[in-house]
Amino acid sequence: MAELPPMIQDLALILVVAGIVTLVFKKLKQPLVLGYIVAGFLVSPHMPYTASVVDMEDIHLWADIGVMFLLFSLGLDFSFKKILKMGASPIISAITIIFCMSMLGVCAGHAFGWSRMDCIFLGGMLAMSSTTIIYKAFDDLGLRQQQFAGLVMSVLILEDILAIVMMVMLSAIASGNNLEGGQMVGAIVKIAFFLILWLIVGIFAVPIFLRKVRDLMNAEVLLIVSLGLCCAMAVFSTKVGFSSAFGAFIMGSILAETVEAEKIEKLVEPVKNLFGAIFFVSVGMLVDLDILTNYAGAIAALVLTILMGQAVFGSLSFMLGGESLKSAMRCGFSMAQIGEFSFIIASLGLSLGVISDYLYPVVVAVSVITTFLTPYMIRLATPAYTALEHRLPVELISSLNHLTTSRPSTQKNSLWKRLLTQMTINTIVYSILTSAVIALMFTFVLPFTHELFPSRGLHWYGNALTGVLTVLFMAPFLRAMVMKKNRSEEWRTLWEESNRNRLPLLFTILVRAVLAISYLFYVFNYLSHFTNAIMITIGVVVLALIVFSRSIKRRSILLERLFINNLRSRDIEAQVHGKKRPLYEGKLLDRDIHIAEFDIPGDSVWMGNSLKQLNLGRKYGVHVSSIMRGGHRLNIPDGDYVIYPYDRLQVIGSDEQLSKFQHALATEVFNEDTELEKREMKLRQLIIDADSPFIGKTLQESGIRSTYSCMVVGLEEGKENLSPVPATRRFQEGDILWVVGEEEALKALLSC
Repeated sequence: MAELPPMIQDLALILVVAGIVTLVFKKLKQPLVLGYIVAGFLVSPHMPYTASVVDMEDIHLWADIGVMFLLFSLGLDFSFKKILKMGASPIISAITIIFCMSMLGVCAGHAFGWSRMDCIFLGGMLAMSSTTIIYKAFDDLGLRQQQFAGLVMSVLILEDILAIVMMVMLSAIASGNNLEGGQMVGAIVKIAFFLILWLIVGIFAVPIFLRKVRDLMNAEVLLIVSLGLCCAMAVFSTKVGFSSAFGAFIMGSILAETVEAEKIEKLVEPVKNLFGAIFFVSVGMLVDLDILTNYAGAIAALVLTILMGQAVFGSLSFMLGGESLKSAMRCGFSMAQIGEFSFIIASLGLSLGVISDYLYPVVVAVSVITTFLTPYMIRLATPAYTALEHRLPVELISSLNHLTTSRPSTQKNSLWKRLLTQMTINTIVYSILTSAVIALMFTFVLPFTHELFPSRGLHWYGNALTGVLTVLFMAPFLRAMVMKKNRSEEWRTLWEESNRNRLPLLFTILVRAVLAISYLFYVFNYLSHFTNAIMITIGVVVLALIVFSRSIKRRSILLERLFINNLRSRDIEAQVHGKKRPLYEGKLLDRDIHIAEFDIPGDSVWMGNSLKQLNLGRKYGVHVSSIMRGGHRLNIPDGDYVIYPYDRLQVIGSDEQLSKFQHALATEVFNEDTELEKREMKLRQLIIDADSPFIGKTLQESGIRSTYSCMVVGLEEGKENLSPVPATRRFQEGDILWVVGEEEALKALLSC
C-alpha cells in the first residue's frame, strides 16, 4: 500500500490538534486565535513531547495562502465609501495611534540594542491592534452595541487598511535597506498610483462581468470565480513589485462594491477559516521556549509599552479626533493589544530575511499576554477615568467631556474649496487612467505594430498606428480632465457672483488643458521626431478636436455613468431590499442616544409576541424604529407587529438602555432540551387484538393523541397506500394502525 505524502500527514496532525485545542479554548471563552497558536506550539519541533510536523516548507506555503485569503476576506468586509462617510475623526485617531505606537516600538527596540530593521518592523507590529480580539472582547462583555465600541471598530478598520500600506512600505524599505526620503516618496506614489488604477478599473470591469454571467452563477461557480479573481490579482500584484496579500485585499475591496459581495463573503468564509487556521498554527510553530526565556525581560517591557502606550497615546488620539475624555479613554484602553496583522508583518520580515529569528516568538508571546489582559483593560477604563476626574481641575474635565457636544455637527466649506477639491480629485484620477493607457499601449501594442512592419524603414507606420490608437483610448479621459466640473453648480455660482472670480476659473481650465497637452506631447515625442513646436501645435489641435467632439463627449459621459452605477450597485440593492439605514442615524450619533441592531435568537421567548405585549419601551427605555425580516424592512412598526425568530431589530437608545436590552435578549431564551435524543419520533405498527381497549371506539374516543401523545398516520387495508381513518369509524379486532410518537409514549401505547 502506498504511503501517504508528508504533506497529508502534517495536515492531519495540524487539524486534529487545532480542533482539540480550539474546543478547549471555546469552552474557556478565549479567542480561537490563541488556540491556534497553542496548537502550533504543540506540533512544532520545539515541543519534544508531542508529534511534530515533518515538512515545514509546505506549512509555510499554506500559511502564505492563508494570509492571502485572510486579507481577501478583509477586503470583502471593507468599502472605501465607508471610509469617506466616517469623516475626519477616525482617520485622525488611526493615523495618530499608528505613528505614536510605531515610534514607541522603534524606541523600545533601540533600547534593547536590536538592529535597525528589527526596530522598524517592531514598530509596525506594535502599532496594529487586533480587530478580531477586540470584537470578541466587546461581544463577551456585552459592549458591542455601545457607542464607543463603534468608534473603536471604525479606527480598527482604518488600521487594517493602513497596515496593508505599511506592509508595502516595509517591503520597499527592506529591499533598499535604507530610509532615504526620495525612495519613500517614490514608494508612496507607486502605491497610490496602482491602488487608484486597480480600484477604478476593477470597479468598472468586475461588476459588468458578474452582471453578464449572473444567470450562470450558482454558489459553487461564484466561489471558484471569486477565488480565481483573488489569486489573479495576487499574481499581478507580485509582478509589479507588491505582495500577493496586497493584491488579494484590493480584489476583495473591489468585489465589496458588487451586489454579490455578501454571497461571496459567506462562500469564502470556510476557505478563509481553513487556511487562516493553518497560518496561525504556523505562527505557534515558531514559538521557542528557549528564546522566550532569554527574552523574558524584553517581552515584559513590550507588554508594558503596549498597555501604557495605548492607554495614553490611544486616548489622546481619540481626543484629537474630537471625542470626550471619558469616551477617548474607553476607546484607547480597548486597543491595548496586538494580533493578526502583527503576525503577518512578522512573517513578512522573516520571508524577506531582514529581521532576527527571535523577534517572531517574542511578538507572539506579547500578543498572547496582551490578549488575556484585553478584557481587564476595557474594564479598567472607567475606574481610571474616575480616578483622573478626582485629580484634574473640574473646569478642565468639564471642557474635555463636552468636546463632542460643543463642536458643530456640520461645517460648510467654501465654494472655492469644494470646486478645487473636486477638480483635483478628477485630475488625479484621469491622469492615472491616461498614464495607464500610455503604458499599456507602449508595452504591448507598439511591439506588435513593429512586428507588422518589420522593416526599419516602415517602423514609422507602426508608430503612427500606435499613436492613433493611444490618442483614441486617451481621448475620453483627456476630455473629462479638461471639461469636468466646468458647468457644475459651484462653477456657475462663482462665475455669476463676481467678475473677479472669472479669471481664476478660466485659469483652472488652462492648467488642466496644459496637463492634457503634456500627455499628448509625450506620446508624439516618443513616437516621432518632429520639433517641439510642431508637436505642441499638434497637441493643441488634437486636444481641441477632443474637447469639441460630440462622440468623445458621449463616450466620456457613458463611461463615467457606468462607473458610478457600478460603484452604487450595492447601495441600490440595499435600497431595493430595505437594508439602507435611515437618514437620521448620523444625527443621533452625535448625542447620547444612538442606533444599534439586534438579531432575535431562534430560541427567544419573545417570538410570537407583539411589540405591545413585550412593552420594550417601558421595560428598557428603547424604541424599535424598524424590523428587518427576510429582504424587507418594516419601518416604524406599531404595537401589533409580532416578533419572529431571526428578525433584525433596529433599536434606538442610550448605551445603558441598549446594554439592558441586549442582556434581556440574550438571557430570555428557552432552556436547552437536555434529553433531546429521547424525543426522537418513531413509526410503529399497532394491531388491534381481542383484548385491546380501543375496540368499538372512534379515533377521538380512543385517546391515542390526548392520553398517549401519539398520532395515527393511517389504516393498513392491504392497499399500496395507507387509508385515512374517518372520524366516525370505530376500531375493530384485526385493524392494523400505523402510529408515530416518542419512544416512551409508543411503549405505553403498545403495552395497553
